Amino acid sequence: MAENVLLEVGLEELPARYVDDAQKQLKEKTAAWLDELRIAYQSITSYSTPRRLAIIIHGIDEMQATIEEEARGPALNIAKDSEGEWSKAAIGFARGQGKTVDDLVEKEVKGKSYVFVTKRIEGQPVKDILPGLKEIIESISFGKNMRWGTKTLRFARPIRWLVALYGGKVIPFEIAGVKTGNKTYGHRYLGSETVIDNELEYEETLKNNFVIVDPMKREEMIVKGIKNIEKNKDCQIIVERDLLDEVRNLVEYPTVFFGSFEEEFLNLPAEVLIISMKEHQRYFPVTNHEGKLLPHFIGVRNGDEYALDTVIRGNEKVLRARLADAEFFYEEDQKNSIDFYLDKISRVVFQEKLGTLAEKVERVKYIADKIADKLELESDTKALALRAAEISKFDLTTNMVNEFPELQGVIGEIYAKNFGENKEVASAIREQYLPKQAQGELPQTEIGALLSVAEKIDTIAGIIIVGLIPTGSQDPYGLRRQAAGVMRILEDKNWDITLESILQIAKELYQKLEIEKVSDHDEKIHDFFQLRAAFLMKEIGIEQDIIQSVLVNKIGHFKYAVQKAKLLSEKRQEHSFKEKEEALVRILNLADKAGNANIQPDLFETDSEKALYERFMQSKKAFYQFDKAHQADEAFEQLEVLASPIHHFFDNNMVMADDAEIRNNRLSLVLEIAELVKDFADLSLIEWKQSF
Repeated sequence: MAENVLLEVGLEELPARYVDDAQKQLKEKTAAWLDELRIAYQSITSYSTPRRLAIIIHGIDEMQATIEEEARGPALNIAKDSEGEWSKAAIGFARGQGKTVDDLVEKEVKGKSYVFVTKRIEGQPVKDILPGLKEIIESISFGKNMRWGTKTLRFARPIRWLVALYGGKVIPFEIAGVKTGNKTYGHRYLGSETVIDNELEYEETLKNNFVIVDPMKREEMIVKGIKNIEKNKDCQIIVERDLLDEVRNLVEYPTVFFGSFEEEFLNLPAEVLIISMKEHQRYFPVTNHEGKLLPHFIGVRNGDEYALDTVIRGNEKVLRARLADAEFFYEEDQKNSIDFYLDKISRVVFQEKLGTLAEKVERVKYIADKIADKLELESDTKALALRAAEISKFDLTTNMVNEFPELQGVIGEIYAKNFGENKEVASAIREQYLPKQAQGELPQTEIGALLSVAEKIDTIAGIIIVGLIPTGSQDPYGLRRQAAGVMRILEDKNWDITLESILQIAKELYQKLEIEKVSDHDEKIHDFFQLRAAFLMKEIGIEQDIIQSVLVNKIGHFKYAVQKAKLLSEKRQEHSFKEKEEALVRILNLADKAGNANIQPDLFETDSEKALYERFMQSKKAFYQFDKAHQADEAFEQLEVLASPIHHFFDNNMVMADDAEIRNNRLSLVLEIAELVKDFADLSLIEWKQSF
């Protein structure tokens, strides 16, 4: 009879940003573990709160599946000696499989005979295997880990209890001194210690102890509460996905409440109010139906409605203090000028070896200037971009940003407008920090995008040059996110500029500055961006071998590289492409044997090599026209039309001819075609056969 399994890991409060991924890992790793061990089950349900991660395995079989495996041994000519007796190789193979030579059988594979042995692997009782769930828990990874007490286990937060049940009985194991049992714990203040006798009663048992273990049900409670307030108060509530996700993972039993603050605070910029509410207090802002902020906020309490009025007053008091600080700092900042703050950044260190913020600004301005030239921007646009670069960091020394670091860039935009700067320049100061997350919002203006790329390129190149390459989960300067941001911006803006040409600007700048020996870090900078480009392509479903083929030499024009990768991914699925693939890959494989001699058409002896050369010269010209215009489909068509003449060439010519002059000429033709193909992608790196 099929039973159920419950596994719960009780923890100190996890950071909200870790909860969803940890829940996903627990479910996926469990499913993979069960499949690997041949344990059948009906389904897996996963749960999470800030204080627990849990799964229920429904309908798990009592026995691991029994299987028969066929193991292949040595070839028959090795397995038997000249007299037809079993050799030491055959005897050793049989012994290694727990069998004797009497169990060996002969089978033919692709025209060659081998010896095989069939093994029967008996399934074991599942109850004896389940203690291995311990390894799944220990394998869950987090952005940052910690140790506690004398324990050696590294985990996001200390483990406080473990529930592991199979058919109502405890699955015995221990992690970091905590033994499994059947006791769980409800809400930290409203719940109690509770015994679970039945795995399927887990969710209801914890609900009775003020814990909603299904995160989607907690979210439903929050959204329902918000909608009720919107209806009752005749207002609109700004519910952003990232804040809703975070709040959902901060509470175990959500209760939504409505709070207020003094109307005079609405004189502050809306961005200041919203960020103060969201970033510091995790409140949802409230607006009227025209989108204008109202002096109210929505909070979510981790608990029931008991003494909710007191909770509301406490939250109002905290927010009032934050906004009063913001009001004071805002008014004080207005008493100075941009030049005042620019003078201050010369005394703020950006990085020990890279100097002050003022020095960074000069580097960013230089890079932005050179990129603007490559983009052939109009003089007025370029002047605005350079002004944006020049004042890009002034707000970092304001009182407001010092108190509210999350407002960097936002305050820069507001103050720049207040101080009379051009609106595009002001917007660029905020947009330089975009995207803030890997898939976050991108700069919308041309100037903002240019400043963002220049700022990020300077940071990445500089930090790597001084030897601070990110390792593992350690990336204090956020270089991975910034590199991904650069390429996403280049893709979004579709600028006719390669990543390598932008990197070259930074390298030449750092060579002039003589901060470190730049040449020692060229490859590291390039490889760093290669990894980020590969990551972005993988995120949109491009296979690893195709990514490698497109990025093997350079990233180039990133949007075009993505187009090429998508095209090759589609071609792999087309059976009609097999013949063309074989021709192009054959050329690439043979090119390794070629030298660097020039093609001499007067040495061609056959019609097929003449025809291939003529078709190649036509395709080459057309290919580079389409390639320059970043038209991937049309460029690749110029390679595809070479397939038929390539096949005729190989069918009618001995490339490695005895005559050295003829041989080298044919190899030169092969080499030039191969170089043309590689300008698109190295097709030899793709596992084409897997689809045919």
